[in-house]
Amino acid sequence: MKLFGLEITRDRGTVPVATRAEPPLQRAQGAGGAMATSGQSRALTEIGFVTQGAINPILPRVAPETAEAYATVFACCNNLAGDHAKVPLKLYQRRGGGVEDRVRDHPAEYLLNVESSPGVAAKLLRYALVYAWALRGNAYAYAPRDGGGELTMLELPKTLTATLLSSGRSRFYQFEDGAEVLRTVPSRSMAHLRYGALDGWAGRSPIRVAGESVGLALAGQKAAARTASGGVAKAVIKLDDMYDDDEARERNAKRVKAQITDPQADGIPVMGPGEDIKSLDISAADQELLDSRKFDREQVAAIYRMPPSKLQMLEHGVKANGEQQAIDYLTDCLLHWSSLFEAQLALAVLTEEERKSGLFFRHDFGALLQPTVKDQYDALTKAVGGPIYTPDEGRAKLGLKPIAGGNKLNPAPNMTRDDTAGDDGGEDEEGNDDE
Repeated sequence: MKLFGLEITRDRGTVPVATRAEPPLQRAQGAGGAMATSGQSRALTEIGFVTQGAINPILPRVAPETAEAYATVFACCNNLAGDHAKVPLKLYQRRGGGVEDRVRDHPAEYLLNVESSPGVAAKLLRYALVYAWALRGNAYAYAPRDGGGELTMLELPKTLTATLLSSGRSRFYQFEDGAEVLRTVPSRSMAHLRYGALDGWAGRSPIRVAGESVGLALAGQKAAARTASGGVAKAVIKLDDMYDDDEARERNAKRVKAQITDPQADGIPVMGPGEDIKSLDISAADQELLDSRKFDREQVAAIYRMPPSKLQMLEHGVKANGEQQAIDYLTDCLLHWSSLFEAQLALAVLTEEERKSGLFFRHDFGALLQPTVKDQYDALTKAVGGPIYTPDEGRAKLGLKPIAGGNKLNPAPNMTRDDTAGDDGGEDEEGNDDE
């Protein structure tokens, strides 16, 4: 061993001192050299499962990278990531009696709301985490600690992915950090968000699980793109056989085609007596495929539990019920994703002792339901006069300073009688005795 840079060892005679070396992590092998089955030690990939259901081979290849080009998929992932990032992620401690106190002096409070790593805003980190999580089913954030066990930063891997390895029940992550250093860290040093993890560890992308439905949507988009770009035949030009050579025939065909398609032309081609132009419309099957793209949007929205109103599908609702749509979006969609996000993040960011002491994360989604000025004043007036808040607590909601006597809770509206002035049997207003 070394002390202050000096080598200090015991006299062991001729017995050599063995150097400690960490054994490399290796993929466990099952019978016959195959990968171990579920429940045994194995190496896991980013996708999570080695085999997947067969996808129709005539459909386009479905992957997070290709599905991201479909506007509805991007809108769903962008809405989830943006709404998670724009609200504060607060740390609370649940005490006896169900009282929840806000914790502000924990390192995670700063790393998740101000600056997650040098030069990276916390909101950007949370946006990237939720976006990759919704699109790929897996998202990673490196969470190292110093010698005292304090959290130092939250950093995205360089390639936004990591390889999940296992040794028994222990899990390890291999990735390249921001300093381009290849690391292998235990699960307590990696915030791993996984969606649809049937084994608890290997996340599954919603895009891959519903591969055929998303593939149909991508096929419809490609068909619409071909139609819009002129990729299908619009007309058939019938030419006569009176030309001297093939060059003259081809030259006349190009002239007629340009007369039809050129926007600068007058659209009146000059043709011979035996020539004709026959227009071709979109077939009924192609038209039905294009019309089905509306249904494809609804299917993708259902995959992400996204209300149609958030995707500008306003035929499902009008502005009159916009408040109810916002409530449905919060309860049906955001809380489904945020509860998983908060639980998985707490495992890496908070220690076991902190979790047992009652610390937990919660998104402040109240910021999404901002009331109007009138509604806010009306609610605070009722809460202060209710009584629920003291005047100073109500003023604090508006960012105002306390006032003198503002820390006293007002009585209820039906209990406003002043009992401090008792009946002393004195004189009335005219100076006469009560008798």
